[in-house]
Amino acid sequence: MKFKKINVLASVLLLTILLVACGKESANVKDKETETGTETSSVQEYKNELNLALTAQPPTLDSAITVSQAALDTAGNIFEQLYTLNADYEPTPMLAESVVVSEDGLTYTFVLRQGVKFHNGKEMTSEDVVASMNRWVVTSSRAKLLLANAKYEAVDTYTVKLTVEKPSSDVLTIMSAQAQFPAIMPKEIVESAPAEGVTEYIGTGPYKLQEWKQDQYIHLVKYEDYQSVDAEPSGFAGKKDAPTENIYYYFVTDQSTRIAGLKTGKYDVADSIPIENYDELAADKNLELQSIADGALTAFLNTSEGLLADDKIRQAIIAALNDDEIMLASFANPELYSLAPGYLNAKSAQWGNDAGKEYYNQANPEKAKQLLAEAGYNGEEITLLTTKDYAEMYAATLVIQEQLRQIGMNVKVDTYEFATFLETKGDRSKWDLFVASTGYQVTPPQLLAVNPDWAGLDNETVKSSLVAIREAATPEEAKSEWEKLQGFLYEFGSSSVIGHYNSVVAITKSIEGFKLFEAPIVWNAKIAK
Repeated sequence: MKFKKINVLASVLLLTILLVACGKESANVKDKETETGTETSSVQEYKNELNLALTAQPPTLDSAITVSQAALDTAGNIFEQLYTLNADYEPTPMLAESVVVSEDGLTYTFVLRQGVKFHNGKEMTSEDVVASMNRWVVTSSRAKLLLANAKYEAVDTYTVKLTVEKPSSDVLTIMSAQAQFPAIMPKEIVESAPAEGVTEYIGTGPYKLQEWKQDQYIHLVKYEDYQSVDAEPSGFAGKKDAPTENIYYYFVTDQSTRIAGLKTGKYDVADSIPIENYDELAADKNLELQSIADGALTAFLNTSEGLLADDKIRQAIIAALNDDEIMLASFANPELYSLAPGYLNAKSAQWGNDAGKEYYNQANPEKAKQLLAEAGYNGEEITLLTTKDYAEMYAATLVIQEQLRQIGMNVKVDTYEFATFLETKGDRSKWDLFVASTGYQVTPPQLLAVNPDWAGLDNETVKSSLVAIREAATPEEAKSEWEKLQGFLYEFGSSSVIGHYNSVVAITKSIEGFKLFEAPIVWNAKIAK
């Protein structure tokens, strides 16, 4: 009986243990199921497309021949450079692995990354780089000015040598800048390009061109064989993940349509936000506004042809400009602009200065009238060139028209869509003055204000000053030379900074990986569903 009781007790105890164990296992299973369910529900899903609204259709995607920001921003997803700028504006390797500069500063030897493929499947080699870079040297207005007679040559399959005429401190910076950047393309594309520019857009970037529907959109698709550098994203440099399969750049010139599209979620990103809509969009719980000090709104005067070839008439115009009025009309919110005579960012320790301040924001109509009288002005008509595709440029032009009428000048305004504006600007017989939003450059020689191809300024003082800046033995000497040149630009009256602006970009709050650096960077961006 003892044994039976013990057996019974043992059986009961064993059954109890088994039941408890089963209960725990069941509970564990449920917990795991719950955890799995929680994990599954917490996995974020993302959209397969990103939609951006541009203010204008790019005139081309051939970066070497355009200063259009819309073109450069779009093309930056398709094409890459040997070197590019990081967030600290330092030249950083992209398609090159490294560079060695000779002691005399005349030779740069680049070692290329291996295994990089173009969108057509061809591997990038030195022959492609040499063809692309030599075309850039003779095509880009900046390269022609700053790297005249430079020559790229293939050393071997993955090594390229650059030879320059004179040593200068900014060669890699010029190659790395976004403005008219030197895109690397297949040799055969470069050699078959017509004079008006490349029409087949094949690069090495994280996205390739799928479709360009004129007057509607550019559609980019992820390039599956893209070979990214393995470095933290920084500025235009670093890793590019391309997490979103499709990117659409829509051409939305009507401001109200762009704003409505942002608010309804049709567009995920839009740049050049109209200032009058700033408060409205800032209050939208689904949107975020980002801004950066981006450039200088600048008036360019025709020094080579027509009535304004007379320097007294140019000085009369500059004396008449009331920059407070112009900037307020162009940007509406004083928090989004500032007044200063410098052509470069005033916060730049190296290049910021106020040379020429005596000519800046004079708002002196009586002085202007006196200069016109001395010049013998007799009511001849002058033409202001502009575009409605960039609201600030158009608004500024209309205010300048009125200010010049107030000093007795006969002024008309010719307005074109942006591509035609750029084309007409090249014919200096058709305009006397135009206003442009000019993005900040890294060094003075890269400024459009000193580029003869931009507004026709062909002046020996400017040319010699640029040489002095680039060949300066010390940063202090270069800074001093730039101050003298900036003062001369005002005295000569070839251009005048009106004011400095912040660019405002609106993004949906569900976007991840978006960066604003010189331009909206979207190659690491994705949108949560």
